[in-house]
Amino acid sequence: MRIHLNALGCRLNEAELEQWATAFSGAGEQIATDPADADILVLNTCAVTREAVRKSRQRLQKLQRANPRAKLVVSGCYSELASETALAELGVDLIVPNTRKDDLVSLTRSAFADVSMPQTATLPANTALFTRNRHRAFIKIQDGCRYRCTFCIVTVARGAERSRTLGDIVSEVQTLVQDEVQEIVLTGVHVGGYGADLDTNLVALVKALLDDTDIPRIRFASVEPWDLSPGFLELFDDPRVQPHMHLPLQSGSDTVLRRMARRCRTADFQALTAALRQAVPQFNITTDVIAGFPGETEQEWAESLEFIASQEFGHIHAFTYSEREGTRAATLPDQVPMATRQARSRQLHQLGERMKAAQLARCVGTVANVLWERGRQWSEEGNTIWAHQGYTPGYQRVCVRSPVDLANRILPVRLVGIDGGKLRGVLDETCTGAHSC
Repeated sequence: MRIHLNALGCRLNEAELEQWATAFSGAGEQIATDPADADILVLNTCAVTREAVRKSRQRLQKLQRANPRAKLVVSGCYSELASETALAELGVDLIVPNTRKDDLVSLTRSAFADVSMPQTATLPANTALFTRNRHRAFIKIQDGCRYRCTFCIVTVARGAERSRTLGDIVSEVQTLVQDEVQEIVLTGVHVGGYGADLDTNLVALVKALLDDTDIPRIRFASVEPWDLSPGFLELFDDPRVQPHMHLPLQSGSDTVLRRMARRCRTADFQALTAALRQAVPQFNITTDVIAGFPGETEQEWAESLEFIASQEFGHIHAFTYSEREGTRAATLPDQVPMATRQARSRQLHQLGERMKAAQLARCVGTVANVLWERGRQWSEEGNTIWAHQGYTPGYQRVCVRSPVDLANRILPVRLVGIDGGKLRGVLDETCTGAHSC
């Protein structure tokens, strides 16, 4: 069978897609990059916001239009929350609950064992890891969350915490190293709580990956700014652990954070960011913030903006609050008018752009090791030119021109300017190592 895999939303969904790709390939199935060539279409959905729900429905419809004869398999948070009737009306043939995602491949193969390969499916199988992400792999280390932030529907959809074993994760990463993957991103719903159900923790996992694999770069996806294991900061003493973290703040007002049932106040967040930057100068911290949470007053919003501005974030993912049925926040009084929410979201975007520009400016003049992605090639005055983009250890995007193909290599580059929100680099033989960004 030929399987087309598709995802919306978080890096955890991408990690699950990569696991399924590996498992399907290992079972002898082929991965189809074009949905029109597939026997089975698999979509990993998202429901973190109402917009994500809309996009999930829209993607289902688009996949069905692209290949109406293919079987449609759906999993993820939208499929968990939507009714079976609604999914059937969208043409879904198989629903795999979040709690059975690890069995999606076997369930799919069992359900559609008699599906025959279409005549157009003649291309060879792709590598299990999607070619678009060959330089970087998302590793699902756990699922679920023990906490109940009042705005979060994901904890409802994903269920209780479940961690993968150290040995299972190490084995997966060892295989990826053999496939020449240069960087892994550790993902989950509650990454900082990894191992609580297995009598281990995130620090032990990272140390095992450092000791037992040769993966050049280890990066964290979104990590809640609490429950970090003792010794976590010391992990960054090893240059293989990349100096970037996405720490969701959600609000810079302590009274709003209490209504959100967040376990981290602004003073705690400030102490953590200061400690990270003391451990590694130029440590890049990015964040999520919700604008217009129920009951958010003008004073609370002003407090929030003031605190956010003090944190020197490299990027702010700004969310306009949207009510999610099934969450406590949807029942709170004093819902903020949508026009006010949107106006605050625009303010937040503008602040985020200024903070990102300031951080990029601080990187100019330094040298950084960059993992280069696949580039494009052309001829110029008889010479071959390659244009590549890649990421610094701090997860700043860099563009560069080169006379040779740099794809999937980690090489130092001198950061000389800023173009369109990205750093501009110059390869230099004198750049023998990195010392910033």
